[in-house]
Amino acid sequence: MVVKLWRLGLTSYDTAMKIQQALSRKHLDAMMKGKDANYDTILLVEHKPVYTVGIRDETPIEDILKLKRLGAEFKRTNRGGLITFHGPGQLVAYPVINLKHFRTSVKWYVNSLEETVIRMCAELGVNADRSEHTGVWVQDNKLAAIGIHASRYVTTHGLALNCDNDLSWFNHIIPCGIDDKGVTSLSRETGVECTIENMTPLFLKSFQSVFGCKFEELDNNTQEEILSTVYTKLLVQDSV
Repeated sequence: MVVKLWRLGLTSYDTAMKIQQALSRKHLDAMMKGKDANYDTILLVEHKPVYTVGIRDETPIEDILKLKRLGAEFKRTNRGGLITFHGPGQLVAYPVINLKHFRTSVKWYVNSLEETVIRMCAELGVNADRSEHTGVWVQDNKLAAIGIHASRYVTTHGLALNCDNDLSWFNHIIPCGIDDKGVTSLSRETGVECTIENMTPLFLKSFQSVFGCKFEELDNNTQEEILSTVYTKLLVQDSV
């Protein structure tokens, strides 16, 4: 199975979300037309500081204003999970894939995302594992957060892996709503600088192994087509 790879780099949360929606729409439109098309794509992103919440979150407005005063954005989303933080130094992966090309099980999918990070950590000598809470953990500290959405088995959102990011941003929230756990990063666990640039090849290698796929870079024409639509929508959104 081929999965297209799109390295977006430092990108705003809104832009990344619109790109996911555009790719998801390609999947769903093909289904509606009865086409057996493959639009499976994984987006690799680094976000500017932003706090995001899932569909179950009820963060009060006064807390939202406090977070914004820190210099971060605040976004409500349709993913699962509660509040978390994304920022520079954190590798965010958004697989927009049709699970019918893999296995039609959301539980399997989440488990596979966890397994991807766990295998990657093993190569770095980090003993990471699952817990009763979704995500990847090193003892009582969360290393990778996972929150997804699936519509007709087409996935959006994904995982955020703490590589070399400033963990103090998490001090202002209860990450993922779990008040007796902490957070950690690959740099903290290994004692060496684990940049996104250095960690991305390991992550992709592990993802290919777990999902049984191979990557091909998304062609420029498709990128430009999607970005043209996305930026038009963002301009309209900003003008309202």
